[in-house]
Amino acid sequence: MPARSKSRKRALDILYAADVRGQDPVVELDAAIAEGQGPTNPYTETLVRGVSEHRERIDEILSDYAEGWSLDRMPAVDRQALRIGAFELLYAGDVPPPVAVSEAIGLVRDLSTDDSPAFVNGVLGSVLRDRESLKG
Repeated sequence: MPARSKSRKRALDILYAADVRGQDPVVELDAAIAEGQGPTNPYTETLVRGVSEHRERIDEILSDYAEGWSLDRMPAVDRQALRIGAFELLYAGDVPPPVAVSEAIGLVRDLSTDDSPAFVNGVLGSVLRDRESLKG
């Protein structure tokens, strides 16, 4: 598995755990680092910190594009994979957009429901289509 794919999986783990516990993901990340259990790839930190920093805007966008689904109704894994994918599409200039979408789909394909890949693809595909007007 490529290093960035591993970083995305680790970021998903941290974001998911924080979500389930009702904790701040950056606090979870910093605690893991302090305990020597932190991510070995700096891209994991970039993702967790980036998603946290832009979470309000990311969630607003995802809520608009996930027709018929509130963020609270989504499986937690899907919600976190969508946040990572949206962050990469909107704020990570070094990730090709098709890679961001494909990686998010891969995360849910392995970890969520049978319907999740199509759902994530649809939402992030729409975000990708409109991304220039959504940045900011």
